[in-house]
Amino acid sequence: MRKWFAALLIALLPISVSAAEPAQASILLVPDRVWTADGDASHAGWVVLVRDGKITAVGPAATVAVPADTQRIDLPGTTLTPGLIDLHSHVLLHPYNETSWNDQVLKEAVPYRVLEAANHARDTLMAGFTTLRDLGTEGAGYADVSIRKAIDDGTIPGPRLFIATRAIVATGSYGPGPRGFRDDIDLPTGAQEVSGVDNVIAAVREQAGHGADWIKVYTDYRWGPGGVSQTTFTAAELKALVDAAHVAGRPVSAHASTDAGMRMAIDAGVDTIEHGYGGSVDTFKRMHDRGVAYIPTLTAVESTETYFNHYVPGQSQPTARMLESQQAFRRAREAGVRIGNGSDVGVFRHGDNARELAWMAKLGMPAPQVLHATTDGAARILGKDDSFGRIAPGLRADLVAFQGDPASDIAATAHPVLVMKDGRIYRRP
Repeated sequence: MRKWFAALLIALLPISVSAAEPAQASILLVPDRVWTADGDASHAGWVVLVRDGKITAVGPAATVAVPADTQRIDLPGTTLTPGLIDLHSHVLLHPYNETSWNDQVLKEAVPYRVLEAANHARDTLMAGFTTLRDLGTEGAGYADVSIRKAIDDGTIPGPRLFIATRAIVATGSYGPGPRGFRDDIDLPTGAQEVSGVDNVIAAVREQAGHGADWIKVYTDYRWGPGGVSQTTFTAAELKALVDAAHVAGRPVSAHASTDAGMRMAIDAGVDTIEHGYGGSVDTFKRMHDRGVAYIPTLTAVESTETYFNHYVPGQSQPTARMLESQQAFRRAREAGVRIGNGSDVGVFRHGDNARELAWMAKLGMPAPQVLHATTDGAARILGKDDSFGRIAPGLRADLVAFQGDPASDIAATAHPVLVMKDGRIYRRP
């Protein structure tokens, strides 16, 4: 493992050398407008001063004292926002219409998948997403630990990663197999399979020990009779998992697409629920009352319906699965549930993360609320709102300039002009 990863880093070194501009002592960013995330409106005529990787000043140009050694970057026609955050990604996957999930897990070697992931990380950063929560390596073991380190060390360009390593599933409930494969074949698994309270706790501690920032658990999956979605763990197992994670200082993300799976996750004390397509009005109210955040992953549904059920974006009527996911999103909003942006990117192309923002706006969420869900709101879900997610003095200089004003038209988030992470410029006009 160490030998192939060392070779991988050597191979990727030329990418890192040219990926970011050398850090400047002080940079003044001069857009047309600044959206700080402290309110809903953009501020015309404001500027942002960055020094040593942090924001040192923001406000009307006439009020900001600019040091003599400052590099000025004019950004006409743009709005500067905090770096965007995607709370549900899989950098080790690529679109299923290119290669099926089974074939990625069964046929693509882990070193090859890591090489691909480096490109995925770069494309994501260049699209203006400076932070990702990556929710499972899908059969690539603890490779995300090394990808996170390579990004943090500056070996490869990419967003700040919060990782979940292998994810945890009930024995026999996930893929590939065992259904459909010979009984005498020892298959790789897409996540760590466990049964029983003691084994669940051990898996949490193992993943935390390897470097997981979050613990990801599947509280339901398509393993019921005929492949219907069915709950997986018992209530005792799930409660033990959450308790063990919280003792270790790790929040818990739950894959839950059924109402029953969501309720079990909520009652066990998880911190976020992913997907939630089958959630009832009462269940979303329960989420609100317990302070559980919701990550809708609307684009994942659109993508799989395009690949497998003949949906044609812009032409077809929404499929039944799409309508279900859209109804869940509306129910979550009506219940006042905290919503964070999370797209399940990897199911679709990395770098196209802003498609999720367009979907949230299309389903009625005002553009400023979509931005909050993708910046300060997402940072709060990560427990990092004191470090990034807003444009304020003392926070990390994760900044993106978009052509136009995304606070008025969220479609502007598809057109980044400048990308800065930790004060280093990765993209400029």
